[in-house]
Parts: sequence; structure tokens; C-alpha cells
Amino acid sequence: MVSKVYPNAPTALEGLLKDGMTLMSGGFGLCGIPEALVEAVAKSGVKDLTVISNNAGVDGIGLGVMLETKQISKMVSSYVGENQLFAKQFLDGDLTVEFTPQGTLAERIRAGGAGIPAFFTKTGVGTTVAEGKEVREFDGSQYVMERGLFADVAIVHAWKGDTEGNLIYRKTARNFNPMMATAAEVTVAEVEHLVEPGELDPDHIMTPGIYVDRIVHFPNASKHIEQRTTRPRP
Repeated sequence: MVSKVYPNAPTALEGLLKDGMTLMSGGFGLCGIPEALVEAVAKSGVKDLTVISNNAGVDGIGLGVMLETKQISKMVSSYVGENQLFAKQFLDGDLTVEFTPQGTLAERIRAGGAGIPAFFTKTGVGTTVAEGKEVREFDGSQYVMERGLFADVAIVHAWKGDTEGNLIYRKTARNFNPMMATAAEVTVAEVEHLVEPGELDPDHIMTPGIYVDRIVHFPNASKHIEQRTTRPRP
């Protein structure tokens, strides 16, 4: 059997990246972001990317490094308020943004992974979110049609995984990584703790290895804090 494990992030992405592609990037805020893989994409020089991600990192961290190099031409996102460079590029017209309500974004990704091309939701009816989309009545209520999302490549971060690609996510990192792992032609996972097959409790596996094509071991992942709030000790 061909090994799914690659020695580093650039090697794990070799042959997958091209200009104009669609990329999914997991994580929630700075929690569970595939930082090594994002940096490898940035260093590859690939450009004109459509990136599907809940947020755009912060200045200099996560997807923020790809905004610095202007490799992203479109973002499909929910929350982008922490990145000043993102705001500037958007206001300057250098970056197109498809704002999507957070729950709708999660369901669009889940639907894409499940082979569902579209679905109807109440969220966004009567707002700018519904502009240009089909609105239909069901049981006396209005619903807007949203398309499922599917990418060329998904990059995700897992807390623990085995060499066959079975993955376990930890706490907030479960928000977008699991569904993104199912919603791309190729999924590349960076894993903090990499173990041999059989060492994971089957009941704890969140992404089956059949969805994961390539793995890179990333044992010393940084635990960034988006907004640090402290109070004096008594």
C-alpha cells in the first residue's frame, strides 16, 4: 500500500496546487488552522485562489500570510473582522468576498461533501444574503436556496491521526475541519500526534481515513490566541 504520510507540508502539496483553483482551509478563528500547510501554499507562489474558510486568519497568521502575498482573489467566508489587511483589500477592490452566514457556510460544506448540490434555508431571507438566489415557499414560509461547496483541495488540521488517515479533532477545531475533509477532490491533513493503525479508539474517530489522501506530521503546532483578555491577579 502506498503511504499517505509525507515528510513535510510542501511535499504533501506537491502536484496539487495550480492558479485559479478552489481551496478549503479548516479552523475556527486561529483554532485548528492548518498553519504549516497554509504557509506551504503561500511559499508555492500559486495565485488567483478562491479560498473557502470561516475566517481569514489575522494579520501575519494563518490565511493572513496569503493575503500579504495577494494570492487570494476571492474568499467564501463568514467572519473576517479580525484582519485589517483583508478589510483593506476588500475595500480597495482587490478581493471579492462571498459573505455567508456561519451556519449556512457549515451546511454548504457538509452538503458538498455529501453530494448534495443545493438546499433551502430560512437564514438570510429578506436580506442581501438572498439577493440573486432562488427563494421558494415551503409550508407557508420563505426559504432561500444555497449551493453546496466542493473544493479542488482541502487542507485540515487534526489533533491526532493514524497513518491511514483516520483523524480526531480537539474541541473548537471540530467546527469546520471535519466537514471540509469530506468536501474536496483531495484532502491533505496536518496531524499533531501521528500513530500507527489500531492505536485510535474507533469510537473516537471523526474523519475516516477514506477521505484523507495525504498526511504530514506537525508535532509542535502553535496555539495562537486571537484576542488575549486578562485581568490582574488578586
